[in-house]
Amino acid sequence: MAGMTLPVTLAAAASLGTINLWLGLRIFRMRLRYNVLIGDGGGDLLAGRMRAHANLVEYAPFVLALMALIELARGTSLPLGLTAAVFVVARIAHPIGMDLRRSNVPRAGGAILTWLVLAFFAGWAALIAAGVA
Repeated sequence: MAGMTLPVTLAAAASLGTINLWLGLRIFRMRLRYNVLIGDGGGDLLAGRMRAHANLVEYAPFVLALMALIELARGTSLPLGLTAAVFVVARIAHPIGMDLRRSNVPRAGGAILTWLVLAFFAGWAALIAAGVA
């Protein structure tokens, strides 16, 4: 196992880590600009950005864990890579949509794609565990 790198999971983790940094820096800049040290200072844009950041942190660990376990069990594959790419795109679209502060395609699409990716990976992992896939 020393040479095993899990290339799909590693690329997804690097991408999601970069997105996490981007989301955190957006919040930091707003906090500095408006002198808000704790909470959202009553601003809905800052609250939305905080929720978008938290939302990534809520979903990414589960997706990455499932992705890594699937890649360990079944190896690197096109479906794994494509699904990982969909998740990364969804996690970029969602916070962009959150900034609009109304219903919109990037926000809803990002949320829906996130749920679909999580459900797909959970199902795939369950099938592997059951010896079916």
